[in-house]
Amino acid sequence: MNFGLDRLLMDPSLRRPLEGRRIALLAHPASVSADLRHALDALWDCGLRLTAAFGPQHGLRGDKQDNMVESQDFTDPVCGIPVFSLYGALRRPSAAMMEPFDVLLVDLQDLGCRVYTYLTTLRYVLEAAAAHGRKVIVLDRPNPAGRPVEGPRLRPGWQSFVGSGPLPMRHGLTLGEAGRWFIDRLRLDVDYEVITMEGWRPDAPPGCGWPLGERSWVNPSPNVPGLSMARCYPGTVMLEGTTLSEGRGTTRPLELFGAPGFDARALLARMQALAPDWLAGCRLRPCWFEPTFHKHAGKLCGGIQIHVDDPAYDHAHFRPWRLIALALKAVRALHPDEPLWRDFVYEYETGRLAIDLINGGPELRAWIDDPTATPGDLDAFAARDEAEWRQEREAYLLYR
Repeated sequence: MNFGLDRLLMDPSLRRPLEGRRIALLAHPASVSADLRHALDALWDCGLRLTAAFGPQHGLRGDKQDNMVESQDFTDPVCGIPVFSLYGALRRPSAAMMEPFDVLLVDLQDLGCRVYTYLTTLRYVLEAAAAHGRKVIVLDRPNPAGRPVEGPRLRPGWQSFVGSGPLPMRHGLTLGEAGRWFIDRLRLDVDYEVITMEGWRPDAPPGCGWPLGERSWVNPSPNVPGLSMARCYPGTVMLEGTTLSEGRGTTRPLELFGAPGFDARALLARMQALAPDWLAGCRLRPCWFEPTFHKHAGKLCGGIQIHVDDPAYDHAHFRPWRLIALALKAVRALHPDEPLWRDFVYEYETGRLAIDLINGGPELRAWIDDPTATPGDLDAFAARDEAEWRQEREAYLLYR
């Protein structure tokens, strides 16, 4: 199969409208061609007039390992063009940043989750392009989580850098499709184009979103080491708002979770008793780990690893948002007096708990903290939004 970048590189007719125009590129470390050349280098070598570049969170070529660490502007040493950071002093492009180019190429590998910040960065550059009369072309890439939809939609008043609009946690769109939705939703007057993929089958096993065996995996951010993390992330990202480790500082970030003194077997038993069907589609393994940095660094943690890379994985039935919601419900039931919610500055937001920002509202936290609330209550709450979103997104799908 061919991603949008590959098609642009291979097909002169796609490049012809760009001849003589000033081009900027928004990219990150996973913005590579089929032969693993970074998009900036490949587009420079094919003769496009690149005059600027942008890097999102973690940088253009990948310079920041930990989460919520800003990057600075710099000059690319190969191309000699300015590289503007969209995760530093500014997260929205300034007027000065928009001046050096006519067309912005966006080549970002997304994860298909509302919280992953490249989605918000796409919204911000679309709004800036509309304001400054610039064209935007998304070089589309797969959604590695495929088409499944899960979780409630972002609530009014809860927009943030990890919540760019009223999407569910797992939205099932590619970045190119998401751009179409943003433009319609925000009524943006912007010249927008998607160079689509060839041969992407979002429901085809074994990748069910990612072309396993056809394309190498390159980390789109440092703690996304492979497809397993991408599958788990719409649930495990919620752990960032808790006192539990999400596995940062280990080799399996956001695929496992735990804490010192954590009794994995007791937790699994409670989860099984509460909602056994929410454990479907994966294997859960009690484990031990010691983070080298981040939460509980240097301490032995008991925990659980989520395995989604063997024949037990069921793409249609694995529901990571419900799985982690259930895990947190069980933790609260087993340890009602222990602190669970972290109160800290999360993605530039103060005064609101990270767990609420991640979920786009306080309902999930309230459900976990309420000992009388049942899995059926949460299921009914989320299912309404999920059904509504499946219908709404139909108009924006580019791949059937």
